[in-house]
Amino acid sequence: MSRLHPLPPLVYKLMCVAAALIWGSSFVVMKDTIDAFPPAWLIGVRFLATALVLSIVFAGRMRRALDASTLRGGSILGLLIFAAYWTQTVGLNFTTPGKNAFLTDIYCVLVPFMFWFVTRRRPTRYNLIAAALCITGVGFVSLSGDSLAVEFGDLMTIIGGFFFGAHMVATAVLAKTRDAVALTVYQFWISGALGIVVGAATEPMPAFATIPPAYFGNMAYLVIMCTCVAMVFQNTALKYVHPSQAALLLSLESVFGVAFSVALYGETLTLPLLAGFVLIFAAIVLSEAFPLKKKPRKTDASISDDLSAQV
Repeated sequence: MSRLHPLPPLVYKLMCVAAALIWGSSFVVMKDTIDAFPPAWLIGVRFLATALVLSIVFAGRMRRALDASTLRGGSILGLLIFAAYWTQTVGLNFTTPGKNAFLTDIYCVLVPFMFWFVTRRRPTRYNLIAAALCITGVGFVSLSGDSLAVEFGDLMTIIGGFFFGAHMVATAVLAKTRDAVALTVYQFWISGALGIVVGAATEPMPAFATIPPAYFGNMAYLVIMCTCVAMVFQNTALKYVHPSQAALLLSLESVFGVAFSVALYGETLTLPLLAGFVLIFAAIVLSEAFPLKKKPRKTDASISDDLSAQV
């Protein structure tokens, strides 16, 4: 665990909001960047560069946290975050940044159910109502085009949302007894390596020598701000903020994502899209604003500690 003293709770919540703002801007940036870097290669280059930067910045903490438990936890998180970003990025290649942002955020509704599976604490009726609202909203967003079929990009984005939820719950559990920064760095080494391997096996290699400088500028923004800063903020905050509360704050990513998409990408907000966005956001707020039912004998912290000790 980190030797640093915890900061006031508000600071960790503001970290979640800051991460949501940064990630909201990333959808437009990634939409442009995948023209030069196929999805798996984009993840590989982005996360390996991030891992290198963070390993240098936090070299001392990395040495102190070089143990089997942290490496195992980082590997689990690396696998989950690669699956999340790869499916999300593939989906972004076939849909708009705004739709990608909102469909990704269904993880906020899924988190209470995943947390139930991990901690055996049942969701409330509000979570069930939120799930119904979310499914309706996804229908409006996904079926808002000329076809009444869920498009490939939307489906991949929804699958990515599932993996983001799994990653959030896993981080909350694993970070209880491990250094959150070290976990973050190790997960990037693993996910970056997976990106290169999957990219080499399934995608054409980017022609690095002919890629315009602007794309490397986009990659630098994704590495420094959207990955180094935002992910460290999230993983550190999840050590002290309940996953459901963090999910609500991080759900602002979708609002920021649509705002950036309309302002910079030229996305048009149709009435069905707007209705879907409102329903999904209402589901997120309803699901996360009401606490899970509490077990009489164990607290969240004790359950998470028990589980993390087993991983």
